[in-house]
Amino acid sequence: MTGGLLAITALALALGTFMQVLDGTIANVSVPTIAGDLGVSTSQGTWVITSFAVSNGISVPLTGWLMGRYGVVKTFTASVLLFTIASFLCGIAWNIDSLIFFRILQGAVSGPMIPGSQALLMMIFPPNKRGTALAIWSMTTLVAPICGPILGGYISDNFTWPWIFFINLPVGAFCAFFCWRGMASRETPTYQRPIDRTGFALLVIWVGALQVMLDTGKDVDWFNSPAIVVETIVAIVAFIAWVIWELNDKNPMVDLSFFKTRNFAFGTLVLCIAYAIFFGANLLMPLWLQTNMGYIATWAGLVAAPSGIIAVILTPFAARMLNRYDARILGTASLVLFALSFFMRSLYTTEASFFQLMLPTLVMGAAMSFFFISFISIGLNGIAPERVPAASGLSNFARIIAGSFAASLVTTIWERSESQHQTRLAEIMGMTDPAFVNAMRQAQEFGLSTAQSTSVIMRQVSSQAFLLSTVDLFRISSIVIILLIPAVWLCRKTLVTGPVTHAAD
Repeated sequence: MTGGLLAITALALALGTFMQVLDGTIANVSVPTIAGDLGVSTSQGTWVITSFAVSNGISVPLTGWLMGRYGVVKTFTASVLLFTIASFLCGIAWNIDSLIFFRILQGAVSGPMIPGSQALLMMIFPPNKRGTALAIWSMTTLVAPICGPILGGYISDNFTWPWIFFINLPVGAFCAFFCWRGMASRETPTYQRPIDRTGFALLVIWVGALQVMLDTGKDVDWFNSPAIVVETIVAIVAFIAWVIWELNDKNPMVDLSFFKTRNFAFGTLVLCIAYAIFFGANLLMPLWLQTNMGYIATWAGLVAAPSGIIAVILTPFAARMLNRYDARILGTASLVLFALSFFMRSLYTTEASFFQLMLPTLVMGAAMSFFFISFISIGLNGIAPERVPAASGLSNFARIIAGSFAASLVTTIWERSESQHQTRLAEIMGMTDPAFVNAMRQAQEFGLSTAQSTSVIMRQVSSQAFLLSTVDLFRISSIVIILLIPAVWLCRKTLVTGPVTHAAD
């Protein structure tokens, strides 16, 4: 494929990836708006994010079977069309239950979109341009999580939240039309292959039970609730059974044998943990800014804007460097920059200006430009070309599931840590403490009653407690990222030359 047809088809494929990844984050800054409009708590509102992520993650392992049975082009195009329809249904949802159901549907049909677009981009570019194809795919994957909060915030403040889903309609139609037009005659070979129903059922059970446990645990006092205990046991038992089944089945839905390859095992481990931290931070920042710093959704989204701009600028250079340097070096550099970004965020104060809040995102943008492209190359290092789609699907499955679990955990840890900090601050600042007495006197000078003055002070204490909880999470994130670096160097040397990656001992 060459010329204008190559350009328009590549654009359509990139938009397919962009749209799918975008919907994983576009609701981040809109959670308070959606929760308020539908009459539920913010915690329940986060289910809009986690339900999509976990459903999408579960559906990814089906991708290999679907593409083998019906062809990559048909599977990808159908997935885009169904995703577009599901987006419309999300926009017309009438309550939180219907919205969560449609988000689950949206995530379920979107599984083939990322691996499908990646496979098709690699197919339509000539061998000497495969690095460009990978750069295009990586750019859409890393920019979309940044654009999501910006678009979501702008739409929530200036329109109504259903439009964060309705904007997918023209994009989905464009993507499906031009992909089918350009590639219908280039369908990949199909073959009959039995589907692993037992493996898929066990996968749904353990992932679903674990996600429900993580989402609802904080509302029922965790393991003091019999339901949480049962869900945990079900998740553990089903996970063990799933691993045993997949390792012994002749046609496993998820080929866990990829983890026997050193590069895939350690590369995927680092990718998942680092991405989970990144995804959790992208959820935490807008929540903190809107609930405690007085930011509207638009400005909360704009805080993250510079990272997307930097990532777009640097990604082409990262692709060129990947052709010249060991991917482990670039991957390590991305982790160091991630850690620096989180450390800078751990220095936030309640008086932080917009520029101070934004500055760490510049560093994060530089990290993102190297991160995905490096660890994709490391993970697929040494994998036979015909097995790359399956390996890519497993890597994406693990990454998405890690992100969905992180979204649940980060809000739980944040709120629990805030309660502990608030208790400690209240103990330190007693009723007879000079700072408390002085604050009460100043409040009463403005005409506030004793009860009103106490309420104002407690709000300030709560705001400070949320700040301490936020910076604690960022500091821990920075440390964890640094601890991942040795795992990168347990991988073999990875060089990218044209269409494949290879190991050099």
